[in-house]
Amino acid sequence: MTHGRVLVVDDEASMCELLEADLRLRGFDVAWRTSAEEAFTLLRGESFDCVVTDLNMPGVNGIELCERIVAHRPDVPVIVMTAFGSMETAIAAIRAGAYDFVTKPLETQMLALTLERSVRHRRLQEEVKLLSEVVKQARQFGDILGESLPMQQLFDQLARVAESEAAVLITGESGSGKELVAQAIHSQSSRREKPFVAVNCAALPGNLLESELFGHVEGAFTDAREARKGLFQQAQCGTLFLDEVGELPLAMQPKLLRALEENTIRPIGSDQETPIDVRILTATNRDLESAVEESRFRQDLYYRINVIQLAIPPLRARGTDILLLAQHFVEGFAAKSQRQVTGLSEPVAERLLNYSWPGNVRELRNVIERAVALTGTEKLSVEDLPEKIQEHRGSHIVLGGENPAELPRLEDVEQRYIRHVMEAAGGNKTLAAKILGVDRKTLRRKLKED
Repeated sequence: MTHGRVLVVDDEASMCELLEADLRLRGFDVAWRTSAEEAFTLLRGESFDCVVTDLNMPGVNGIELCERIVAHRPDVPVIVMTAFGSMETAIAAIRAGAYDFVTKPLETQMLALTLERSVRHRRLQEEVKLLSEVVKQARQFGDILGESLPMQQLFDQLARVAESEAAVLITGESGSGKELVAQAIHSQSSRREKPFVAVNCAALPGNLLESELFGHVEGAFTDAREARKGLFQQAQCGTLFLDEVGELPLAMQPKLLRALEENTIRPIGSDQETPIDVRILTATNRDLESAVEESRFRQDLYYRINVIQLAIPPLRARGTDILLLAQHFVEGFAAKSQRQVTGLSEPVAERLLNYSWPGNVRELRNVIERAVALTGTEKLSVEDLPEKIQEHRGSHIVLGGENPAELPRLEDVEQRYIRHVMEAAGGNKTLAAKILGVDRKTLRRKLKED
C-alpha cells in the first residue's frame, strides 16, 4: 500500500521528473503535468490524495488552480510551492484554500512530511463524513461496538464463550468495558432469560461482602432483623458477575472457592447448605498471576475462575474505533438532550485519535457528553474538548539520528521499549510479557535492571 497518490503540477518537466523520482522512493504513487489545465482535467477523471503545484506558471497559475480544485474537489488538499521569502503569495494561496505551502528551493524530506500530513488529513475527512453511516453498519456484540481487528477477534471469542457454561475471567484496564462484556456474554447465553447480577468486590468491606454474596438468616448479627437472600440466590439459574475480583479479601477467597466447587452456599448464621445454579463471570484490572505469586490471591481460586480468559483491548489499541464510538456517543447524547449536534469536525477527530485515553471508553464517553453539552456548533470543535486533549502530543520511541555519537546503547533501547510496552499494557506484566515474547520471570528481571 502506498502512502498516497500525488499529482505534481509544474511548468518545468525536469522539476516534475525530479519530484516524481524522489517521492516514489518515499512510497508515494506520483503522476505529473506541466500545465494547470491538463492537471485539472486529469484530476476530474482520476482519484488523487493530494496535489502539489507551483505558483508561477503560464496561463492558469497555481492560485487559480487551487481555487478551481477547492470549488470542484474540496476533498483533495493542495500544497503550493512558492519561492523562498514570498510570504505574500503563500498567504494568498492559503486564502485560496491551499492546505499548506512549501518554499523553494525544496527540501524533499520536508515536502514528503507535508504530503503525509495532508494525505492523513484527507483520509480523516473521508472517515468523518462516513462516520454516521459506519456507526449504523458497525458490528456489535450486545451493546459493544467495534470495527477494529482486536474487537473483531474479541467478538469471535465472545460468540464461542457465550455458548459454554465455563467460568470466564475478563481482564482489561479500568473503563475498557469489562461489565459490558459480561452483560453481552449473558445476553447471548442460554441463561439470557434469567437474572444477571453484578457486584463490585472492591466496593464492600469483607464482612459486608460475605453477607452480600451468601445472604443471612434473621438474627445472624446485630442488624439482621430479617432473613435476606444473597446475590448467589438472586442470580439463581442466571449469571453472577464479580467485578474487581482481585480485590477480594484473603479471608473471603476460600469461602467463594467452596461455593464454586460445591455449587452450594451457606447463608451467614445458617447451618443449612443451599444449592445454587449460577454461571460465574469475573473481571479484574489487576495482574492476578502476580497477585498469586505474591500470595495476595489464592492459586486454586485463580484456576477456578480462569477457565477461559478474555482480554479487553485498551481504547488506544483500537484505532479508528475511537471515532466510531465518539460518533455513537454524540448521536446518543444529542438525542437525549435534544441538541442539534451531528458529529465531529476533522480537527476534533484528529485530537481524539492522537490522545492516549488512559480512562478508556469511560473517559471517551464522559468527554463527548461534556462536549455535546458545551458546544454551540453542529459539529464538535476543538474548543469543546478538555484542555488536556486539546494540547496532547503523542509520544514516540526515538532511536537517534545518523551520527554514531548520538545512537543509544542496545540496553537503553531495550529498557525504553520495555517501559513503553508496560505503559501500553496498563502495568499488566502478563500481557506485557506476551507482547515482548518473553516469560514473566525474564520480564521481572529486566524491570529490576532498569
